[in-house]
Formats: sequence, structure tokens, C-alpha cells
Amino acid sequence: MPDLSWLYAFVAQALPLPCMQARFMQQALVALLLLAPMTAAMGIIMVNFRMAFYAEAISHSAFTGVALGMLLAISPDWTMPLFGLAVGLGITAAQRHSDLASDTVIGVFFSGMIAFGLAMVSRDRSLARDMQRFLYGDILTISETEIWVLLLLLFFVLIFLARTYNRLLYVGINTTLARTHRVRVPPLQYVFAGLLALIVMLAVQAIGVFLVTALLVVPAASARNLSRNAGTMFWWTLLISTSSAILGLIVSAQDWARTATGATIILIACCWFACSLLFARGTRT
Repeated sequence: MPDLSWLYAFVAQALPLPCMQARFMQQALVALLLLAPMTAAMGIIMVNFRMAFYAEAISHSAFTGVALGMLLAISPDWTMPLFGLAVGLGITAAQRHSDLASDTVIGVFFSGMIAFGLAMVSRDRSLARDMQRFLYGDILTISETEIWVLLLLLFFVLIFLARTYNRLLYVGINTTLARTHRVRVPPLQYVFAGLLALIVMLAVQAIGVFLVTALLVVPAASARNLSRNAGTMFWWTLLISTSSAILGLIVSAQDWARTATGATIILIACCWFACSLLFARGTRT
């Protein structure tokens, strides 16, 4: 793979802070800058689709995917995204072919995945220690290979959204309305679900199982309070997501903070949300 040293050098010059001179901090920032646009764009669609619980189910399936990989002696870097993708497509298929409410279908999958993961971990107690990194996330350990995977996924996500963004908004508003505008709803739903599942699986490594849904939901929810149309909402979401990622990484590295990077990123995003609520309240009065 091509060397990215020039990019890390640029990061060090652009942010001449002592904490940003370490290579692992530079790699973490590059990874977050690739992840933030994906979670921002997909988070908007997810909020419009009312799919926050879907992302929660996918993120918790990472727990089972990691345990499955460890038990089968296969790298979790393979089993986790593949298992998450299978669960995401399975949920979408079940929703389309069932009369049950969407949250009920997702709840069944969510419960099943958690139970399956706990059952596997209970067979080998040593697995619990090895899974700590995936439960809490650690962006500081991201490798250059994973950065290239993020870059490739970002490329596909941008192409997909550039071609289908307006149609996805139609589907989010009303599937019947989308069909009247000749939108092919099932393929869009499956591709969106698959991409979202892959993004969630990669975000788990950065933020952890417990917080990955917040990375998708909080910036989009904040932007919705600050926006009057879908176009403005996209740019606000991108700004909130990116700024939260950068500030969260820098603040967590300070001696006076020493907090988990993922948790700090989400806390800053929540501060954005609090400010957006005040703005929304002020505009209504």
C-alpha cells in the first residue's frame, strides 16, 4: 500500500500541538476525519428513517462477531464486519417480509445477537478480557491498513449518496411516495443497510460498542435543530461530527483530561446538541 507519511506530516504541521506529534495520534486523526463524513451523511438518513435502534442492534452484533472469530481462530477484523453485514441485511429482509413493526423486528435480532454472544463468551471466560477493546473502542490503536479500508469505504459511500441521496430522503419520508416517483425502494434499502452496517462495524473499533450509535445520531439530531432544509442539515451534521472528532481526540490527550477518546468525542457532540436545543428554542419564541 502507498505510504501515508506525507499525510501524517501534514497533520503535524496543521495542528502543531505537542500531543499531535506522535504518529499514533496522527493516524487516529486521519481515521476520524475519514469516519466523520460517513457517519454524518448516513446519520442524516438514519434519523429520517428512524433507524437509531437499528444501528444499536448492528453495533451490539459486533460483540458476537468478535466472540465468533476468537472461538473459530479467525481474525475478528474479518468476522466482525461480515457478521454485522449479515445481521444488517437480515434485519432489512425481515422488516420487508413481516407484518411486525420495525422496532419489534430489530428488538428480536438485538436480543438474539446479544444472547448468542454471551453464550459463546460463557464457554470461554478468557474471551471477556480480549473483547475489552471492542466494547470501549480505541482509535489510538488503528493501523494504516484500517485507514485504507476507511478510505475505500468512504469512496463507495460518497458515490452511493451522490447518486441516491434525494431518493433515500423520499424513502425516509414515505415509501409509497417514493414508489410514485419511480424509486426502486428494495435495492436502496438493502444497499443502505449494508453500507450502514459496515460503517457501524468500523466505528466500533474507534468509539466502541456502547457509543457507536451516538456517533451517528447525536450530530444529525443537533443539525436538525439548527437547519430548515435537508441541504443545510447535511453541512451542519458534517461540521458537528468533524469538529467533535477533532476536539475529542485533542482534549482526551491533555494531561488535565486523560479521558477515553470515544467518550470525549460523544460528550462534545452532546454539547453541540445542547446548544442546538437552545437555538431551536430561541427561534420558536
